[in-house]
This record gives sequence, structure tokens and C-alpha cells, in this order.
Amino acid sequence: MSRVVVTGSSDGIGRETARQLIDAGHDVVGHARDAARAEQLRAALPGLRDVLTGDLASLAQTRALAAAIADAGPFDAVVHNAGIGGGAPERVETADGFERIFQVNTVAPYVLTALAPRPARLVYLTSGLEAQGRVAFDDLQWLNRPWDGMQAYSDSKLYDVVLAFAVARLWPDVLATAVDPGWIKTKLGGPDAWDEVGDGAATQVWLATSDDAAARVSGVYLKRFEQLVANPAASDVDVQDTLLAALADLTGVELPR
Repeated sequence: MSRVVVTGSSDGIGRETARQLIDAGHDVVGHARDAARAEQLRAALPGLRDVLTGDLASLAQTRALAAAIADAGPFDAVVHNAGIGGGAPERVETADGFERIFQVNTVAPYVLTALAPRPARLVYLTSGLEAQGRVAFDDLQWLNRPWDGMQAYSDSKLYDVVLAFAVARLWPDVLATAVDPGWIKTKLGGPDAWDEVGDGAATQVWLATSDDAAARVSGVYLKRFEQLVANPAASDVDVQDTLLAALADLTGVELPR
């Protein structure tokens, strides 16, 4: 039995990931944005040990969630599933002054990784759109470019792979991977998606818990249990270090080395 926390597990792929973990006999803690969603999750998955709350569009609440993970642990694995899509027709800024997609999809998993106790395994959800992502360290917040929600989403998903690969390099005692779940029939995936939610969760469950040699890997990008070639920027050590430095500067949180 493994102890696993899954962020963004109130619906969609995250809930299915938690459900599969519970069904396999693991000890699972879920996460929801607020108390109302947490209650809905508890009702949907009564096998959860607990549900933690925290809005990842808030730096203060993300810090508090990291502390709650520490209090609820230790954990063998953390699945960084939470994320939002790129459908916003205009740029939205959070109370922290961050572009919202960037904060939820990239800043939040970075802060949780840096502040929560280090587990044996870290799984970061990305998207196949990471291939279209562009490194834009001169304008991470989309202040100087015409807004493009899908490009902002693609960029954030590339940064998630960069983060996973950086953690794998800097923390050799941790297995850190990035997963493309596919185009899944969820609210985020939309009505035209063709992949079932169970398929979208299975690889994360395997990476978080399996003793198979193929699952005990680090610094790789996978889809459907197979390793893929990520956007070349993700393997660039200068890109990794620049992203970590930028996130540390923006949040005041350093990734422990």
C-alpha cells in the first residue's frame, strides 16, 4: 500500500486517479479548491482518507496546502493533477498579480514541490500541447504580448515538463515524471475529446505506485505507459535553472537543493 495525495481531485482525471488508487488498496488523500467541492468529493469517493482544501490561484492558500500536506503525511507520492484550461477569452490576473493559467498550472505545483515534504515519487500532469509551448522568460505573465489563451496553456504545460525534469535532475532520490493523459472526456477536455477518463488516469496511478522497473523512472515524459520525446526545451538545463530562478523570484520560495 502506498500513501498518495492527488491535487485537483474533485472531478475529472484527478477524481478518477484517486478512485483507481483507492480501488487498488492505496491510502489516498484528495484535494479540492474549496469546502463545497471537498464535501462533494468525500461523497463521491468515501474511501478517501481525507480531503485537503486550497485554491491554487492563491499563493497564500497554496502555501497553506503545502503545510496541510506536511501535516497529513508522510506520502510516498504526490500527483500534481490540478490545472485549468486555456479557454479564457482575455487575460485574467489573480489577487497575487499573476496571470491565472500560469499561477494554477505552473506556480502552484512549483510551490507545493518546494514546500511540502519530499516524497519518493512526484508525477506532474502536462498535455500534448507542451510540444507547442514556447519559453518566454521575458514575458511569463503575458503582459507584453497579445493574449492567446491556448498558447498560455501550452506554455504552462511545457513549464510543467521543465519543472519535472529539473526536479529529477536536482533530486536524484526522487522519481519525478511528467505525463500527458491524452485528450480526455472531461469538462477541461470538452465535448469533442475521444479518450476515456479511465485511460487518462491509469499512467499516473502506475507511476505513483508500481514496483515495475518501467514505472521506476525519472526525468521522463510519458503517455499510456510509454516514454515519449518531450519538447526539447524541457531537457535544457539552462531553461530549467532559469525557470526555477524565475519562480523563486516571483514567489519568494526556493526549491531546496
